[in-house]
Amino acid sequence: MSDTPPLPYAGIRVVEFTHMVMGPTCGMLLGDLGAEVIKVEPIEGDSTRRLLGSGAGFFPTFNRNKKSIALDLKNPEGVEAALRLVASADIVSENFKPGTMKKLGLDYDSLKKLNPRLIYVSHKGFLPGPYDHRTALDEVVQMMGGLAYMTGRAGDPLRAGTSVNDIMGGMFGAIGAMAALRQRQQTGKGCEVQSALFENNIFLVAQHMMQFAATGRAADPMPSRISAWGVYDVFTVKDGEQIFLAAVSDKQWTIFCKAFGLEELLADPRLATNNDRVLARDWMMPILRSHLAGRSAAELSAVFEQNELPFAPITRPQELFDDPHLNATGGLAPVRMNDGSQSKVPLMPFTIGGERPGIRLQPPLLGEHTYALLREAGYDAAQIAQLKARGAVAGD
Repeated sequence: MSDTPPLPYAGIRVVEFTHMVMGPTCGMLLGDLGAEVIKVEPIEGDSTRRLLGSGAGFFPTFNRNKKSIALDLKNPEGVEAALRLVASADIVSENFKPGTMKKLGLDYDSLKKLNPRLIYVSHKGFLPGPYDHRTALDEVVQMMGGLAYMTGRAGDPLRAGTSVNDIMGGMFGAIGAMAALRQRQQTGKGCEVQSALFENNIFLVAQHMMQFAATGRAADPMPSRISAWGVYDVFTVKDGEQIFLAAVSDKQWTIFCKAFGLEELLADPRLATNNDRVLARDWMMPILRSHLAGRSAAELSAVFEQNELPFAPITRPQELFDDPHLNATGGLAPVRMNDGSQSKVPLMPFTIGGERPGIRLQPPLLGEHTYALLREAGYDAAQIAQLKARGAVAGD
């Protein structure tokens, strides 16, 4: 007998009708936490298996710990196979356009008649309301939800450098599913959970909305904002290297000044408190930049780390594969890429009992588990062969 405790959602079955990032993120999180996640793919496969450019890494990033079954949902026999899976599911997750699942007979109102304990997670662009007919993308809601304005420079709105709303929207879908599972323990009934890109984005910019509520002054875009801290900037130093340095308290300011021979600034009454330094940034920062410009980023890092001051190298994403902390702590795990090659992928950013939830199943091949899942759903070998012959299912 193993002393390793079961993962928290072991025994929970999830059937997901998802693609791209938002829906698959929800299933990945539940799968990492132990759920059996069945990914229902079209006969040709999830389109993210074939994306290029910025989408080339989507499938191996968001589809680990899942089984794949390939079904033609335009074929009544394919829908029947999906319904058999749903009958045994605890959670169904989908992120198709509004109305798509209803046309297929796979919407919540239809499925709850089949399985009253079912939890149905719907990932959409908008929660029900005046905007819910619109087509949403991460970039769309970043633009209309204030995030692009805050990220870019004045007059130059810029989306964040990753799919923040898609990923977090999927996370909130998973959190909603977890809450609904707990509620089902209390009531014996399932329910529908809705998560949306736009509302997720509004949650992200709430701090800027509330800054206006508290101060009456609109938040400036991040590149031109009035910082809350006196020293909180990227510095260009020796050989053109860049490094982020910060001193966010009066104690850290004292340590910083003593470490770099800035006793004159430390004694200046105009810089006595953090708020004083914020107001003095126009003349203070050029002095600091000039004073540190001749030092290398490595030298500055060593001094800041020794003195427990906040600092960060300016790192490109591909450099993180070699990050000593990530590799030493098991934050990266081997993963199979779309072409069959091997790489590493970041795991969930938390531990349970000191362990990071890992990869039990590699991102599946298209239809890799079709046969096994159909047999479990009650089809015999001859019936499966007939379904394949008629194009209702595909895979092994």
